[in-house]
Amino acid sequence: MELIRGIHNLKDVHKGCVLTIGKFDGVHLGHQAVLGQVVAKAKTLNLPATVMVFEPQPEELFTPELAPARLSLLRDKYTQLKKLGVDRLLCIKFDLAFAAFSASEFVENLLVEQLGCKFLVVGDDFRFGQGRVGDFSMLQSMGKKCLFDVASTQSFQMKNCRISSTAIREALNDDDFALAKQMLGRDFTIAGKVLHGDKRGRTIGFPTANVLLKRCKAPVNGVFAVNVRVRDCIYPGVANVGHRPTVNGQRSQLEVHIFNFNENLYGQFISVALIHKIREEMKFDSFELLHQQIQQDAIEAKQLLAVS
Repeated sequence: MELIRGIHNLKDVHKGCVLTIGKFDGVHLGHQAVLGQVVAKAKTLNLPATVMVFEPQPEELFTPELAPARLSLLRDKYTQLKKLGVDRLLCIKFDLAFAAFSASEFVENLLVEQLGCKFLVVGDDFRFGQGRVGDFSMLQSMGKKCLFDVASTQSFQMKNCRISSTAIREALNDDDFALAKQMLGRDFTIAGKVLHGDKRGRTIGFPTANVLLKRCKAPVNGVFAVNVRVRDCIYPGVANVGHRPTVNGQRSQLEVHIFNFNENLYGQFISVALIHKIREEMKFDSFELLHQQIQQDAIEAKQLLAVS
């Protein structure tokens, strides 16, 4: 799957597509139903199936304090979209300059002139253009004028699917990881590159792989029993997601201790599936008390994951 970063990287070869636009946060089963049909439509028309997303998401630019926690980052979306057979992922930088595009400029310049869109699938609540004046009915009327068809995501689903990113966030907030898994079609995971930490964990026999959470907000917080994918292998472990208040941590990050694992992971990409929540993150009065709690967390994680 081709990743196109920014409008400036659109070339003549990219003209002509079946396009869908959205956040696709989590790429859950509802998204997958729509995307599967977008891919099928693209094959019927012999055109590339193209997904357009925005980074950051609009509310993260205008009202970051109100923006919902991200279920997936761009890398996560790329991975899932590729599995679904999408041909191209267009990531548009959402900034004040792009937000100033009029609704007609968005359609005529981007969708028609640069992308050559022949079939468009969007939510019927999709708004676009400066002041969010563009809506679904405007797309339909401009589609007739500019010779592209428009369908809503609801009409493009074979069955009524009430799954939503909001519902998944609520399930995660309620520590219902089984329900989140049902809606996602897979375990909820956090993935990223392992960075150097302060190496405190190795001094007490619990070395951790540290992944910085590059999000406005994390959708989860606390200590979890996890399964960790390292390359093509899965290992059980225990992880903390948060700010590490006991050691006055400032950055939101994931720290995962993999049971019976001795390899150097620095610089490697890992994916951590959250299986069960053990407890909330808390501040301890001493590092020794934290050490004792980590030992208990590891025992509980092993019991939950049924590993010795």
